[in-house]
Amino acid sequence: MTLTPSRIGIIAGALYGLLFRVIWELDSLSHLNGLVTLSFLFLVPFAVGYLRLYCELKQGSNVSSSSAIRLAWQPVLVCLLVTVVTLLEGSICVVLASPAFFFCASIGGLAARWVHLHRKNAPHKPLLSVMLLPIVCTPVELTAFSSSYQYTVTDSILIAATPEQVWREIGNVDVISKQELPWSFGQLIGIPRPLRASMTGLAHNAIRTSEWEKGVVFEEVITAWEPAKQMAYQFKIDPERIPDHALDKHVKLGGEIFSPLYGAYTLESAEEGFTRLTLSTTLEDNTNLGWYSRVWGQVIFHDFHVMLLGLMKQRAEQR
Repeated sequence: MTLTPSRIGIIAGALYGLLFRVIWELDSLSHLNGLVTLSFLFLVPFAVGYLRLYCELKQGSNVSSSSAIRLAWQPVLVCLLVTVVTLLEGSICVVLASPAFFFCASIGGLAARWVHLHRKNAPHKPLLSVMLLPIVCTPVELTAFSSSYQYTVTDSILIAATPEQVWREIGNVDVISKQELPWSFGQLIGIPRPLRASMTGLAHNAIRTSEWEKGVVFEEVITAWEPAKQMAYQFKIDPERIPDHALDKHVKLGGEIFSPLYGAYTLESAEEGFTRLTLSTTLEDNTNLGWYSRVWGQVIFHDFHVMLLGLMKQRAEQR
């Protein structure tokens, strides 16, 4: 196989991205969570896309803006495939990171094209700066910036049943068959589906144990118990009880990066014979990813809420 400039660009870009991924996997650095930084999520793919187009344009090719975007995606796609095949990353993290990776690689490719068109006398100088950008910015971000914030996701559904009928479906949840849960985005990307929930008692401070697929088990401590009105709880999640293969480690429940804190079911009488059931979950995010991480958290938990509320509606209306 002849190593054309195009192939060199793909290989060099992919190796550059994989190098950063492997470095942050080292035991001496993994505790810093460098993979969930703005530098890794945005600057590394920018550099990957820039490097790919630099190699392409070096041979004097004329590349349109649309072609620059398409070519910049090639090494990113190789990176993502390699991380999945080698089990460096699971499907969940790959899906969540892909929009940022492809977008930033596109910007990098367009930047390389602009430099090629407007700085023909010195097209090589910006390359080194771009390649060093993640290396310089990551330590600064990890030492100077840290972010931790909470937000709440809330969804509701109207059920053709009384609050008393709906209430019976909330605390103890019988085994959930696959047919009862519609196909969802969460299942598509590999998030386990819930199997059942059981309570140690029907009162304040009781423990509700939730069991999911892939051996995921966690507890919810009841903090408010008003029959036919409200059940609120605090998540009690032991990360050691969450199997490594069940969820990608960067989105592991109860981990240092991301975790649900509180939840609540609220029931309100609507028009005669109907109940509005509301499910809310408060989440903690300890990344520096800001709105990007929050959007994905809202998407995933909205998807999960809709699935659970639909189950409650189906069961309450059929009994």
